[in-house]
Amino acid sequence: MSEQVYDVVVVGAGPGGYVAAIRAAQLGLKTAIVERQMMGGVCLNVGCIPTKALLHTADLLEEIHSSAKFGVKVSGAELDWQATIANKDGVVKQMTQGVSFLLKKNKVDVLNGTGSVVGRGSIVVTSSTGATSTVTTKNTILATGAKPRELPAAGVVFDGEYILSSWQALSMKSVPQTLLVVGAGAIGVEFASMFATFGSKVTLIEALPRIVPNEDEEISTELSKALSKRGITIMTGAKLNAISKTGSGVKANITDASGKEVVVETERAVVGVGIVANTKDIGLESAGVTLDARGFITVDAMMRTTADGVYAVGDCAVTTPWLAHKSSAEGILAAEAIAGHHPTPINYGIIAACTYCTPEIASVGLTESKAREQGYDVKVGKFSFAGNGKATILGQRTGFVKIVSEKKYDAVLGMHIIGPRVTELIAEGGIALSHEATSESLMKTIHAHPTLYEALGEAAHAAATGAPIHM
Repeated sequence: MSEQVYDVVVVGAGPGGYVAAIRAAQLGLKTAIVERQMMGGVCLNVGCIPTKALLHTADLLEEIHSSAKFGVKVSGAELDWQATIANKDGVVKQMTQGVSFLLKKNKVDVLNGTGSVVGRGSIVVTSSTGATSTVTTKNTILATGAKPRELPAAGVVFDGEYILSSWQALSMKSVPQTLLVVGAGAIGVEFASMFATFGSKVTLIEALPRIVPNEDEEISTELSKALSKRGITIMTGAKLNAISKTGSGVKANITDASGKEVVVETERAVVGVGIVANTKDIGLESAGVTLDARGFITVDAMMRTTADGVYAVGDCAVTTPWLAHKSSAEGILAAEAIAGHHPTPINYGIIAACTYCTPEIASVGLTESKAREQGYDVKVGKFSFAGNGKATILGQRTGFVKIVSEKKYDAVLGMHIIGPRVTELIAEGGIALSHEATSESLMKTIHAHPTLYEALGEAAHAAATGAPIHM
């Protein structure tokens, strides 16, 4: 192995790393990938894929519970938790095996172990038994990812049983009767939503003034109403002071938005308050790779680090948002840059974000407030799913489409949606922004009937003319 010289060695086989390796191999570069534990990384093993598998089970359960109004009577329907977990694990296995197949198909050498940078062009691979080998490479792509953040000062130290990370919560032995979810970003609201459907009494707390704080304010308000209606207790502007294990669960001391001290006791707690980059003890500093104050790797527009021949992509890099599809795009960009192509830098402002709670939310581009902060003369078009035929057929009329555009040139600046299957609908918003569409051009795009995506055309009509047709 030490005699082999690679054009590219990728450290980490998550959605940034394995995609980078495949693209590099497709471009004719001799490529290897180093992975210590999880082929497919966080996304496929303990992130996007398993979480959405559980959320799909929750969606099915919700649909069955409401099926009588559609004329379908189902008796005895109940959640089988062990079968739910088994299905989730089966999906993960199928996906990770798919990654291994793709790497093999593209003739990428897979090196099992932990990769460390030991200077220009050398990677030491340490196996699970402690054996080491040195790999020589012309270029290195770091895709080491990140892990859930603990809050030791508040007692948030993951034990895998009572105080759980989002990773650990995917394999709980049973559905808790009561659950505390700390952090109301995408991870928090997804777990709160699914476990509420599974039967848990959920309390969701968020330190900032509103849930899903990165989303448009109106989306946050609508989602808060929808989750509250489903029985989820929401506390915003709430600070977690301390959390500790009790004999039968956990006790959290919280300061609420009014300054009142509140004690919440539940069987389990799931904490989703950010991530920590996996950049420690892998030789980065000695290799000349610069980290920011939080431990993320600094990169330029081509994903190059401060060390010659070393690139970084995905959650270990300073770039945001921390999303799997962003990581994959960065992996492709880095591979093409190494191959001598001239790829277009990523526009991080037009990457779609999807959250799979019930109702779903999805967004791309600027929120209304951000657009105004940046000096745009803003106009907004909205359309409620209550006026959409397909949403009425599905019995899912909650939510709306909101298009943010600017007045002078009518350019679409952002699209924000809450409602049924909107994580699929947001694709039109992504294309609109990447192709510099106007609200008028979206309005004049004839949308098929009856579909959910008709609502996008109606919102565009509202933005372009001041009013939709069907509202």
